[in-house]
Amino acid sequence: MLGLVFVILFVLLMMIGVPIAFSIAIIALIGISAVPYIPEVTVVLKMFNGLNSFVLLAVPLFILAANLMNHAKISQKLIELSIATVGHIRGGLAHANVLVSMIFAGISGAAQADTAGVGKVLIPNMIDTGYDEEIAVGVTAASSTIGVIIPPSIPMIIYAGLTNSSVASLFIAGIIPGILVGLGMMLVIYFLAFKKDFPKYDRKNISEFLPLFKESFPALLTPIIIIGGVITGWYTATEAAAFASLYTLIIGMFFYKTLKLSDLPKIMVETLSLSSLSLFALSAASALGELLGYYQISTIIEGLFVTYINQPWLFKVVVILFFLFVGTFMDAIPAMILFVPVILPIANNYGVSPVLLGIITVITLAIGLVTPPYGLCLLIASNIGGLSIERSFRAVIPFISVVLIVLLLVAFFPDIIFFIPKIYNPNLL
Repeated sequence: MLGLVFVILFVLLMMIGVPIAFSIAIIALIGISAVPYIPEVTVVLKMFNGLNSFVLLAVPLFILAANLMNHAKISQKLIELSIATVGHIRGGLAHANVLVSMIFAGISGAAQADTAGVGKVLIPNMIDTGYDEEIAVGVTAASSTIGVIIPPSIPMIIYAGLTNSSVASLFIAGIIPGILVGLGMMLVIYFLAFKKDFPKYDRKNISEFLPLFKESFPALLTPIIIIGGVITGWYTATEAAAFASLYTLIIGMFFYKTLKLSDLPKIMVETLSLSSLSLFALSAASALGELLGYYQISTIIEGLFVTYINQPWLFKVVVILFFLFVGTFMDAIPAMILFVPVILPIANNYGVSPVLLGIITVITLAIGLVTPPYGLCLLIASNIGGLSIERSFRAVIPFISVVLIVLLLVAFFPDIIFFIPKIYNPNLL
């Protein structure tokens, strides 16, 4: 009965506009206060302990790297190179939108930074060159979800901290699904381009392409250094994030010379503002986890699964449907913090490895970034393009279909997706 009261209170808080992180914290405080023999200070202690992790330092550092890239206009260099690479294909600017998102994903790990940085440049350009507003917004919003699938990925880092999984294994496992999502979206654009007669650029010859590649090369090195270092074990994800921030700062100030010392205070404020939202939600969810543990929610849910779900494939379907629903109104990080600790023991019982569950969870919650009412990437892109949420959502549906297909491949044919990663780590699945 008390659990139902907490659920109703949680829904009411969200309906009146209370941020979800504060809603979680309020529920945790009220719930623990109502439990005898557990002092209220437990809330503060659990919130503090929830952030007392070296891995979590990677979150603000990767966000800092993304903000430095955007302010230094390095993303503009990547856009120009992407246009030179695929711009000659029909619908070239839309293809370049996806390609630059794949490159940007290997640096920032944050989809929102991709949407804002790339969208501010490409959405107006696409509209000006003959694309309709729906395609410009839809491609930008949808392709930015690749930012949390291709490593480094902030949600993967959070998941690794929650489950004690290997960050390197998650990063390796995310490479092929992320590339497949990007290529699938480009295939959708290819067919739409001929149907709607999207424009294309003239093919760049080698003498025109090489200077663009040379200018973009320092930026292109960033994902190689980050992912390669983590996978080979040279440094941890947190150290990689710190290096990415420092490296981006150096090339922005001294190679491209588009970043000034006077820009740093604004960049730091933006970074702290964005990362504090995620980290506060994480700390609040840690406190709520104490309350859920007191009421043995994990045991109750596990009992329901054992009673009604007796097949691993059915368990995967339920997990996908559940996170698709949760992702419509909740960010990936609090969603994982609240529900992954509950689902993980059940997944182990069905023989689903933590790495496979992590990739399924991250990809499913990535779809939530472009589905209303939450759909943060969709909101950002629609604001840039001056388009209503309804029209924007209709535009992303074909691209969501691509992500769903890759998600089902990951869930039910993992050996296909993880063939190459398993060569590096045979115990990946």
